[in-house]
Amino acid sequence: MSIILIHPYPGRPEADVRLSGILSHALADREGRTIRTAEELDLRPGDRVLFALALDGAGQNLEYYRMLSRLRREPDLLEGCTAALIVDGPGELYTKSTAGELALAADMAGCALIGRPLVEGTGSLANFRIQAKNLGTDLMGAYLAAAQELVQRLDTFTFPQKERPELLVLHASSHHTSNTMALWAGVRERLGEVCSVQEIGLRNGTLDDCSGCPYTMCIHFGEKGECFYGGVMSREVYPAVRRADGVVMLCPNYNDALSANLTAFINRLTALFRQTRFYDKALFALVVSGYSGSDLVARQLISAMNMNKSFYLPGRFALLETANDPGEAMGLPGVRDRLDRFADHMLEVLARRA
Repeated sequence: MSIILIHPYPGRPEADVRLSGILSHALADREGRTIRTAEELDLRPGDRVLFALALDGAGQNLEYYRMLSRLRREPDLLEGCTAALIVDGPGELYTKSTAGELALAADMAGCALIGRPLVEGTGSLANFRIQAKNLGTDLMGAYLAAAQELVQRLDTFTFPQKERPELLVLHASSHHTSNTMALWAGVRERLGEVCSVQEIGLRNGTLDDCSGCPYTMCIHFGEKGECFYGGVMSREVYPAVRRADGVVMLCPNYNDALSANLTAFINRLTALFRQTRFYDKALFALVVSGYSGSDLVARQLISAMNMNKSFYLPGRFALLETANDPGEAMGLPGVRDRLDRFADHMLEVLARRA
């Protein structure tokens, strides 16, 4: 399968030297065209896309910003595409935040992202120390290997579908007052009997956060599918994650961040992640803000669950709404049509139709 390279021109050509070398290695002997400007963005459903951004010392790339503008203004621009990202910069900052910004914009424009879609090269490449040690190579060798492996996964990833997919729904909200839960109830009734749905509530002190066990201890318990701190994670959540074809996270916006219990779930998921990867599991989300900022929470989910924990991200993975007073969400203009589309999209991603 050919890969389309989206590689926006940097402001200074010297900023692109290292990234160009990485791309020559990772894409060697592969067919595909290269897009360098925002005007050239013209893709079709089914295209595999590699975004490659070279940042300057301020963490910027002006041609990329022109592309970002198109992604945000044209919601079907990447419909049906699948992407991965390489972001390279001369300093220790901005590579990951830029990747998160781009990932959300591409996803909202209809583009899926494979699990762990990001390879980042910081100025020192110190982020590759562990990989280099494991591979028996230097930092640049680890960078080259990571980019090559990313391209291979982008080329070969397929989206698994089941006749009766299993959904795990995680929340930490009250059924009686939560706008987020009301929206989920609307989505669930639209899913009908196609999916098997398990809901787990993580409220009222039922979930302890990760306490930073030594790496070897985390590995030891992870190999057993457990965690040293046990509780609902070991008893219910880990087995449910293993079974699930998709995970739905119900996320009210708390101070422009995920709630404490959902954050604890992500942190505690590390023990299970040590044992297995989640490349074949989809991530969906409902995010509700009282006033604004749902995009900030969506980016946290992408960073934690897609870029870190390896869940794949279907295009338009999240329904983002703004509602404050109890019951307000279900009265928003057009919300029932949005719920219809979101539920239909979940079924299109997960369910094998006769």
